[in-house]
Amino acid sequence: MVQQEPAGAAGEAAAARPAEVRLSRRRWAVVLLFSSYSLCNAFQWIQYGSINNIFTGFYGVSAFAVDWLSMSYMLTYIPLLFPVAWLLDKRGLRLIALVGSALNALGAWVKLGSLKPHLFPVTVLGQVICSLAQVFILGMPSRIASVWFGSHEVSTACSIAVFGNQLGIAVGFLVPPVLVPNVEDVEKLAYHISIMFFMTAGVATALFILVVIVFKEKPLHPPSRAQALIQSRPTEEYSYVQSILRLLRNANFLLLMVTYGLNTGCFYALSTLLNRMVIHHYPGEEVNAGRIGLTIVLSGMVGALISGIWLDRTKTYKQTTLVVYIMSLVGMIAYTFTLSLGRLWVVFVTAGVLGFFMTGYLPLGFEFAAELTYPESEGTSSGLLNVSAQIFGIAFTIGQGQIMDRFGTKAGNIFLCSFLFLGTVMTAFIKADLRRQRANLDNEQTRLQGSNQITDYGTVARNPNPTNSYSCSLAHTQRK
Repeated sequence: MVQQEPAGAAGEAAAARPAEVRLSRRRWAVVLLFSSYSLCNAFQWIQYGSINNIFTGFYGVSAFAVDWLSMSYMLTYIPLLFPVAWLLDKRGLRLIALVGSALNALGAWVKLGSLKPHLFPVTVLGQVICSLAQVFILGMPSRIASVWFGSHEVSTACSIAVFGNQLGIAVGFLVPPVLVPNVEDVEKLAYHISIMFFMTAGVATALFILVVIVFKEKPLHPPSRAQALIQSRPTEEYSYVQSILRLLRNANFLLLMVTYGLNTGCFYALSTLLNRMVIHHYPGEEVNAGRIGLTIVLSGMVGALISGIWLDRTKTYKQTTLVVYIMSLVGMIAYTFTLSLGRLWVVFVTAGVLGFFMTGYLPLGFEFAAELTYPESEGTSSGLLNVSAQIFGIAFTIGQGQIMDRFGTKAGNIFLCSFLFLGTVMTAFIKADLRRQRANLDNEQTRLQGSNQITDYGTVARNPNPTNSYSCSLAHTQRK
């Protein structure tokens, strides 16, 4: 005889059991759309810095004032991280995507009102609005990867999500020097700037419309067993404040947060000041300065994609992160001592090597953090990493800029090398506590054991052997 469970108990068991795991075909559309509007926002971050000298002349302001147009992205992120991360946890991906893409489009349209030399405050306002959009963008890659992608592809998906942001920076280095030539006539210069601003606003608006139509909160079925467990957890069990406190008590995550900030802060400073560095050694080479920035970012995108695929195959988070960090330091040293040689092709090569590892490190940090902090929200862990990056980015940009003005570009780059060395040493002390991988493995083993038990029970039920019948009866008693 088979004893049936009461209906109520069966309902509770079904509620507690994780949902069916299945991949959605929409996941690729979601990640590519996010990657696209992240691209547009990143382009707006660097579009001033890549032709710093031209905007300095057009608006009649100092180079430091134009640098602040880039640093505004870093400054606004710091106080707004926690409210936006809380909103991401409470309201989900779709609302954050809508607000981020809407603010990105709004900021682009505001900049069109700043096409006269005395309207610098208007362009500052537009850039600040775009910086607000960035707060709704930077923390999403690892969250999108976890919510929409299977355990065997989360690192690749995260790399693609970060890929868009890096491609936007690449386009931001390449396009502005081409669209906005360094001409003396203010009216012609305003016309060229207007073309760039109109194109940006049109693209940003189209992407916002696509987000409204295409972007969904989550797939019908969880894509991994780790995600199924999170979705099956009652909402009242989750506390955002407690989650942050648990993260701040996680020693490995704290080490990663500092090392991520050091590496990414160096990248932000290098990107912001690149035009000034190249023009100092190679006057009149605005277009090539942009191309060097493009080389850094494109090679970094290749590095990010390769590292994401490598992590999905090997799960060697600690080893890969440490090797990439060491090579970022080596690349920065090579770039520092070749910038002043007078040969642009050498600068292109060393900048490419630097970008491959330094920019390729970005998705590694997100994914390593998601592993170290599971089952905490990826939006919260990514947000804390980005706060660290923004703080170090502001400090490094100001510090390196001042050192460059007083002691030259080599001294400024050595300043960054010293902090990359510190980050390398600290990375070596992070322990590879891969909690998300362990959860996926444990659940897979539990599922297989459950399947085996069901198969064994069915075999015993059909076997008339008295010994086996006794074993079955004993097992049933033990289960009860």
